[in-house]
Amino acid sequence: MSKKRALISVSDKTGVVEFASQLVQLGFEVISTGGTAKMLRDAGVAVTGISDVTHFPEIMDGRVKTLHPAIHSGLLAVRDNEEHEKQVKDLGFDYIDVVAVNLYPFKETISKSNVSYEEAIENIDIGGPTMLRSAAKNHAYVTVIVDAADYGQVLDELRVGQSTTLATRKYLAAKVFRHTAAYDSLISRYLSEQVGETMPESMTVTYEKAQDLRYGENPHQVAAFYREVLAVPGSIATCKQLHGKELSYNNINDANAALAILAEYSEPAVIAVKHTNPCGVGVGQTILEAYQKAYAADPVSIFGGIVAANRTIDKETAMLLKDIFLEIVIAPAFDEAALSILQEKKNLRLLQTTGSEGNIQETGLSQSYQITAVQGGALLQEWDRKPLDPTAIMVVTDRAPSEEEQKQLEFAWKVVKHVKSNAIVLAKDNKTIGVGAGQMNRVGAANIAIEQAGEEAKGAALASDAFFPMADTVEAAAKAGITAIIQPGGSIRDQESIDACNRYGIAMIFTGVRHFKH
Repeated sequence: MSKKRALISVSDKTGVVEFASQLVQLGFEVISTGGTAKMLRDAGVAVTGISDVTHFPEIMDGRVKTLHPAIHSGLLAVRDNEEHEKQVKDLGFDYIDVVAVNLYPFKETISKSNVSYEEAIENIDIGGPTMLRSAAKNHAYVTVIVDAADYGQVLDELRVGQSTTLATRKYLAAKVFRHTAAYDSLISRYLSEQVGETMPESMTVTYEKAQDLRYGENPHQVAAFYREVLAVPGSIATCKQLHGKELSYNNINDANAALAILAEYSEPAVIAVKHTNPCGVGVGQTILEAYQKAYAADPVSIFGGIVAANRTIDKETAMLLKDIFLEIVIAPAFDEAALSILQEKKNLRLLQTTGSEGNIQETGLSQSYQITAVQGGALLQEWDRKPLDPTAIMVVTDRAPSEEEQKQLEFAWKVVKHVKSNAIVLAKDNKTIGVGAGQMNRVGAANIAIEQAGEEAKGAALASDAFFPMADTVEAAAKAGITAIIQPGGSIRDQESIDACNRYGIAMIFTGVRHFKH
């Protein structure tokens, strides 16, 4: 066989000229195609065109160029198999020892606004994945590179031993199959969406590592943070960290919960979250007023929590935020004075969202699914983003809610869907005054929320994420002075709760929609 050969064909041309130049200096013949070949020749690197290897022209606008026995025999031949060696020699082929290939930019193509279906399909790579898989399968003999970050290690080993180590080739082969699996997953997702397939017979998802984490929910658990391949605007995965310590597993989980609640509001709103449950939600004319309400809702639980806002954090709000211990502050922007004030707290994490003011999550979310791992499998569902439908509301009591009561009921309903079930939320004056979360019975959640609200419960609105199985929650609400209730309805004992509301003059409306959150 002749001297060693390398096949290079990349869409990401980072570092490729230097890599190819170094290979030539190490005695490699470089084979290349299309734009990569032109770039290398223009840089003065000696290149053998793919057609000079296959003795067949590129056809069909370049769709068929590397799908040829001269290429794949060189990649797949088992070097210490005498029959393979004989066949390669008899056919006039030669081995290929190094492959550097990355694929057509399918992700970048479908990320563009208004991309056509035809353009997306044209950017599905066929020859590239085929070469990668051939080379990776035969990693006992072939070094295959899909990531420019690995060029340096390969060159270092070639300089030392004229070959890469088997350990390196195994590592690179595994990386290749992860890459092609992710690529195919993205294509299958795109095509499934084109035909409206939401729950197909098999589901493959892919994520890209954003960062390693010090540990998971607890110090003994290994963890990392991965983001979806296609950016989800307004999500924790696309936030920009401006200041503070590295995010932890629990930070990310809590921030995700805060952003989900924040997406419910277009008016100035502030969400305080602790252990993924809202401990204070406030809406005001300004972000300062909204924060003051969120803080007043539960000044104890907010300590060590996360605060998220859907307006720019100004100096006045920053001064108040600085006065308490918080893990994270999230906002679409921080004015210069606010940033300076908050950066005085060296460990406070400041995150900037990608959504605009008043619309923290704008587009793309409909393509994302909630995936919950269970032992031996996973549960997949749409995210619960169903808004309250005013046309579906039913007043089921003798008294209808007043205009102000209706406003507070709708406010509480937006919050309760994000509280762990069983969930009860009390609201008054555009703020939460009591939150009962994660209880094994509904009246227990109501009692927690009522106790937290204290005297403020008088005249408040109550939201329940699911129906009342009996009238005990209404009895507790009436005793506390609550005047309006919103709940899904649907219990076989609904009438008992309706009758209890009528006895106490409480207005109650049914939504027909349940918001369990386990």
